[in-house]
Amino acid sequence: MTDKLVALVPAAGIGRRMGGDKPKQYLTLTDKSILGETLSRLLAMETVSEVVVALAEDDPYFFAMAESHHPRLRTVVGGEERADSVLACLNAVNPDIAPWVLVHDAARPLITEGDVQALVKAAKAGQGAILAAPLVDTVKWSGDGRSIEETVPRQHLWRALTPQCFPTALLRQALAEALMEGAAITDEASAMERLGLKVALVKGRADNIKITEPADLPLARWLLSQQEIS
Repeated sequence: MTDKLVALVPAAGIGRRMGGDKPKQYLTLTDKSILGETLSRLLAMETVSEVVVALAEDDPYFFAMAESHHPRLRTVVGGEERADSVLACLNAVNPDIAPWVLVHDAARPLITEGDVQALVKAAKAGQGAILAAPLVDTVKWSGDGRSIEETVPRQHLWRALTPQCFPTALLRQALAEALMEGAAITDEASAMERLGLKVALVKGRADNIKITEPADLPLARWLLSQQEIS
């Protein structure tokens, strides 16, 4: 048994909301693509021993990136859904060698080592943890999507971020069972919650945004520039 920590990056998706001519993770951020920046940051962290990336079959873009040839990076073929891709990554990790994994969105290129260290510390003190942000906006409920039916108290609501950190073998079991039962799994914590496990919340940095819409790209570029000078 070792204390090796492997980062898993599901990157087999298309990201249709970006509307680009290629999957959003390959859109240019600065001198790197979005995925290139994400991988570069993870590979530079002392906390991370290895990175496993799930790709779409016959992905024509990944191996053109400099980061794809890093000696501590491996790839696997992902699936149609995020959970399928994360499970494919998990199946490539030996839990006796790497008892803990981080799962991180390909489209969150502003992740910092400070957040990762805080996350891993909290995860290893229990059964796992996620980076998250408390809601600051007033939340409305609408059943028809056109009118407000209720104002929802926000004091107990958090937005789930990534990375999320869990025991390798337990997360593999949780995802495999959830997929077999056809459960809706939107992040790794939701799979662990189905097993009745208590997942810790670790407040993450506000600039750890996920690039989803076209307007997110210039915002991410600006945030990167602010991280560089701060």
